Amino acid sequence: MSFPKDFLWGSATAAYQVEGAWNQDGKGPSIWDLYSKIPGTTFEGTNGDIAADHYNRYKEDVKTMAEMGLKAYRFSIAWTRILPEGSGEINPKGVKFYSDLIDELLKYDIEPMVTLYHWDLPQALQDKYAGWESREIIDDFANFAKICFENYGDRVKYWIVMNEPNVFIDLGYSIALHPPGVKDKKRALNAGHITALANAKAIKLFRDIVPNGKIGSSIAYGPAYSASNLPEDKAALERYYNHAVWWWFDVYFKGEYPQDALDYNQKVHGAPEIYSGDLELLKSVNSDFIGINYYCTQMIADNKENVGYNGMNNSGEKNSQKENGVPGLFKHVRNTNLEYTDWDWAIDPDGLRYGMLQLKERYNLPILISENGLGAVDPIDVEGNIQDIPRIDYLREHIIACRNAINEGIDLIGYCTWSYIDLLSWLNGYKKQYGFVYIDRENNLARKKKASYFWYKEVIESNGEKI
Repeated sequence: MSFPKDFLWGSATAAYQVEGAWNQDGKGPSIWDLYSKIPGTTFEGTNGDIAADHYNRYKEDVKTMAEMGLKAYRFSIAWTRILPEGSGEINPKGVKFYSDLIDELLKYDIEPMVTLYHWDLPQALQDKYAGWESREIIDDFANFAKICFENYGDRVKYWIVMNEPNVFIDLGYSIALHPPGVKDKKRALNAGHITALANAKAIKLFRDIVPNGKIGSSIAYGPAYSASNLPEDKAALERYYNHAVWWWFDVYFKGEYPQDALDYNQKVHGAPEIYSGDLELLKSVNSDFIGINYYCTQMIADNKENVGYNGMNNSGEKNSQKENGVPGLFKHVRNTNLEYTDWDWAIDPDGLRYGMLQLKERYNLPILISENGLGAVDPIDVEGNIQDIPRIDYLREHIIACRNAINEGIDLIGYCTWSYIDLLSWLNGYKKQYGFVYIDRENNLARKKKASYFWYKEVIESNGEKI
């Protein structure tokens, strides 16, 4: 079976990672604008002040997308470009930028996909009421979403409310690698619950303002295997899914939490604190699709040693990742059947197919792959060409997995690679490259098409037949 004729072959970026212009044209500071300037918080002290300067060069970038034949471009709207203080006065120059970007995409018949929240919380709201830890943010986020729906809903069909709430909450509130730099499981659980409420309120507004649009959220998805057939490892795998996977998917797409994980968290951590009306709000909305950001699978084992968090491989030194786990629940171990990237992420294309089948069985919703890609240090030959063959191999096998999933009944509406252009990696700076287009940071940010650019162009032209 071929890909559907209207399949959305896309690619993605995020505002803070690609736009730059961090204080241009009235934009207010986000938590990342400040956090990234604190010594020791980011890889080699990198930040997104300039990034790829997409804000000032978007026409050049969109033209290159059009030359590639891209069918869809997923990007995020920086909250602080629209509302510099997070609420209050609207910044007309910020509104105009995204309107112009959308028009430029449509000029080339590229479907714009908008992400409302890709981690760049207004610093003003963090200062005012601790951001995602306060229920005040639900109304402020809904107001921001409403402004976006009203200004762009006539031209944008596909909307993603939240990007990877499981990641920005865990890294920000459990292990302190992202702002606000907190290590408190109770605060993490409460903040995560508030993101789900904000998601639900935004979707309710969307139905009235963009009646013909499609909306969902994107969750970082790590399907997993049991390390053995031993009962204790299989039990650990079930705990992994309920605490780390279904915990997020269920509340976003079913309006409820897995009961055993909820009981555990409320007994052990006293959270999440569920108020009267919360579950009714969560249950009252339906998403049109599930967005997934897929990079790798996990191998799960019983955690009898009570292994906790032992850091992440942010250097690209292969095999430097230590075992991580959640004491009393499960731990992550290496899958000896798979190859790994230099950042110790398992390369498992069939895991994408396997994972989508799990989602179909549990939720029976269409799926949008909103991110999938290979982070690597790309080789440049003596003639200056970027021969990123490992990326081509990685994407090819994952696209084959998508085709196999479609053959097994998955309603897959699109596939967005991460990322379109080399950009700032939150934890890996500019060393870890994901894009089809190289940025020469020593030559006025000149753009150069990689080998993968021309390969993906042929994939799109052939609707996935020529891979």
